[in-house]
Amino acid sequence: MPRNNILGLLRGGDRTTIGGGDEVAEIVSNERRRFPKLIAGLWSAEPLMHIRAADAKRKGYAQTSRTPREIEEGAPRSNERGPKSQSYVDIWLLSFPRLPLEARECKLAAAGLNRNLQDRSSIVKTFALQGLADLARQNPHIQTQVVESLGSSVKIGTPAMKARSRKLLLELDHT
Repeated sequence: MPRNNILGLLRGGDRTTIGGGDEVAEIVSNERRRFPKLIAGLWSAEPLMHIRAADAKRKGYAQTSRTPREIEEGAPRSNERGPKSQSYVDIWLLSFPRLPLEARECKLAAAGLNRNLQDRSSIVKTFALQGLADLARQNPHIQTQVVESLGSSVKIGTPAMKARSRKLLLELDHT
């Protein structure tokens, strides 16, 4: 697949694969002008596209020192069209992880992510744990609750949840 078709790199496979998400994240972090095309993928009707686009967006943010506002200049806004998925994990991935949340927003996001810990999908649960840890880094007032959730997942979670929870506890300095 040509690198100039960034959404094409995200096609194919199933829910257990990320497609070309890592490659797309690298492309958009180095070429800001390509970010609007990736953002447009968040509202794709294609199965899995919006989830993979959200994951590539998050990874693209992590690979650059630019702010989300700088990166997304000219991109479609979420209030123009709604995302195809309404899961809290997708909503978290679509959010701006570098922007501070107000206490009320943090509480709502944490509640939604905690509900996803009851999902039958290990992937959804693992992303929910990551989202909670990201929130705890921004909002120390929820850190105790998040550390408890991570500790519980280390004991009774799936192998993916256990591995992610151990890593996140180390990152949050709670071993």
